[in-house]
Amino acid sequence: MSTCLLHPPGPRPEPDLLRRCRALPTSILSDSMERAGGVSGVLWTPGGQWPRISGPALTVRTRPGDNLVVHHALDLAEEGDVLVVDGGGYEGRAVLGEIMARYAAARKLAAIVVDGAVRDVEGLAQTPVAVFARAVNHLGPDKDGPGEVRGPVQVGGTVVCSGDVVVGDADGVVVLPASRAAQIVVTGEGRLRDEVDVMVAIADGTWDRSWVRDALDEVPVAAVPR
Repeated sequence: MSTCLLHPPGPRPEPDLLRRCRALPTSILSDSMERAGGVSGVLWTPGGQWPRISGPALTVRTRPGDNLVVHHALDLAEEGDVLVVDGGGYEGRAVLGEIMARYAAARKLAAIVVDGAVRDVEGLAQTPVAVFARAVNHLGPDKDGPGEVRGPVQVGGTVVCSGDVVVGDADGVVVLPASRAAQIVVTGEGRLRDEVDVMVAIADGTWDRSWVRDALDEVPVAAVPR
């Protein structure tokens, strides 16, 4: 008999922190974590046109190609959660499609992230829940288990714990560890202000490019003969 493990709930971030996260691109947040925290290979489902999302992770680890425990997690989800599914990166069967996405929308989840495959792309693009996935496959899942809910998982090379802050946009997904999320956001807000200043300088022709020359001084540059 398969066993489904249920861990205690993770922390809930403050609504204001989530609002501030939605004001920051994932690229800024990734840079604010020294280019870590990115969920590699997981992108918006094709055709999806959702706004930037943020929310606490509700983690799921399932056997590749099986979605029994994913269904269980949807029943446990709270409003605003981001369902994060560790499907082992398996692309041979979809673990989620339009029906489950619409149920997630009815449960008022913020988004779904699947390190694996999904299906019903046209339907997913019409749901109000943002869906990020590694692949698309029309083949459906098993429903046998086992799995875990709210335990640590790994998606796209990044460890995610229940309650971590997940942010997603057209560039992909980043995960802010719950214990560091507030400081990462402060750093990101500063980086965003700096980038706005750069854009202004580019527009008026005053962008200081001396840093490029300084960096090249530290790296040998050899001209290739004709």
